[in-house]
Amino acid sequence: MTAQPSYVLVTGATGFIGAHVVDNLLAKGLKVRGSTRSIKKGEQMKAARPQYASQLDFVVVEDFTKIGVFDSVMEGIDAVIHVASPFFYNTTNNEEELILPAINGVKSILKASAKAGTNVKRIVLTSSFASIVDVNSTPGPDFTYTAQNWNPLTYEAAAAPTATSVVAYRGSKKYAELAAWDFIKTEKPPFDLVTLCPPMVFGPVVHPVANIESLNESNAGLWAVAAGVDPLPGARVPAWIDARDLAEAHVQALLRPEAGGKRFLPAALEPFSYEYAADIIKSKFQWAKGVVTENYVSGTKPSFPYGVDGRTVADELGVKYRTFEVTVVDFIGQVKENLA
Repeated sequence: MTAQPSYVLVTGATGFIGAHVVDNLLAKGLKVRGSTRSIKKGEQMKAARPQYASQLDFVVVEDFTKIGVFDSVMEGIDAVIHVASPFFYNTTNNEEELILPAINGVKSILKASAKAGTNVKRIVLTSSFASIVDVNSTPGPDFTYTAQNWNPLTYEAAAAPTATSVVAYRGSKKYAELAAWDFIKTEKPPFDLVTLCPPMVFGPVVHPVANIESLNESNAGLWAVAAGVDPLPGARVPAWIDARDLAEAHVQALLRPEAGGKRFLPAALEPFSYEYAADIIKSKFQWAKGVVTENYVSGTKPSFPYGVDGRTVADELGVKYRTFEVTVVDFIGQVKENLA
């Protein structure tokens, strides 16, 4: 991609990450078309951003996993950020409910973007650290995960009826991303591809959220710490990123010509733990002192059991990561003021 985009389609635009991407694009002067399954949420987002009324519109795509659903919404679009992906735990059929929908959602947006008459020059795809990390391995501090790594999970293992939905989710992210790279290789479309593989994502919300029960899963876990959950949850991985920094990574991946064809691992340079979150919350919020559990070892900063290369995104995309303390304080303060 050489020309700068002017009109960007963002899928999953009314979700946690997608809404931050929308705001980042708008702030940089780009027009945005957001796809959403809920026109009500689209209208709420637009009403909350009156200064961007001329730059922002929404289209309803009720099932983004069906081939052809994006064909009618591509007019004028010259770039795509594909954030939408299925994510839930109460599955009864891993392949049908998680893996194939993720793959088909990627194929749907890629095929629509490649149709004759469209003008898409780049697609940025939100993948996941789940497509990188081998959760069954303990590589040690001398090993560093980079964007070159792929988790070794087979399709058969992810789709197996005995597999947990967490395992199936890891498979869905891996094989959806692989489907995107395979499409570029075999179809040779007139656009290039960039994929981002973030770990846990925390931070303030800018999408419509009615109540605490509607928080996205990662933020819900962080709020549970503030609400006094005992015992504290264990972190599946120690890596994380602030949603605002992840949005910046998406947009820079779109705007920088040299990013084309690359895979990135956006991750803050410090690790997190829920014990560290509990310490931050108690130290920064007076109301939390008698609420957050004392049933843990306080005062221990988390450490990475292995390396995670967030530096490349900082160097190549210019992302300046927020600290975990800033992220926790901004999010917890927002929820306490507006939802609790």
